[in-house]
Amino acid sequence: MIQETVEFLNRLLPRELVTIIVAALPISELRGSIPLAMGAFHFSIEKAYLLSVIGNLIPVIPLLIFLESLSKWLSRKFSWADRFFSWLFTRTKKRGEIVEKYGAIGLSLFVAIPLPMTGAWTGCVAAILFGIRRLWAMLSIGIGVLIAGIIVTLASLGVIKLFW
Repeated sequence: MIQETVEFLNRLLPRELVTIIVAALPISELRGSIPLAMGAFHFSIEKAYLLSVIGNLIPVIPLLIFLESLSKWLSRKFSWADRFFSWLFTRTKKRGEIVEKYGAIGLSLFVAIPLPMTGAWTGCVAAILFGIRRLWAMLSIGIGVLIAGIIVTLASLGVIKLFW
């Protein structure tokens, strides 16, 4: 599904914007946008990294501001939303032990590890669940995204090997 979405977007939009959009999506984030930008679009390392980091950071502020109230409102209106958010919050709480233990520093580490369910989107959920203040959450998630971008870039270049 992601490949079809990327191909569709690539027909409509400039490759730079496609990279930003892929980085902003909750499933792909940096793990998808950096390999796409460097492999399929043949962007330089710097361009791929910069566009991907920007795209990955775009949803952070709106998520930190609106996610909690939006999830409560949707959960009251729709049973599917209640099930989804219950699942998401429970799963994040289980995986967010490092955030619970170390707060904002743990949040940076949580986001920096480029594994499924540990990116900026889930970091926003973890920040809300563990009561990290918005400013600290934004900074922590930003640092985590920068580190994750470096790790994914190095993996895309074959410098390091990741297991996912």
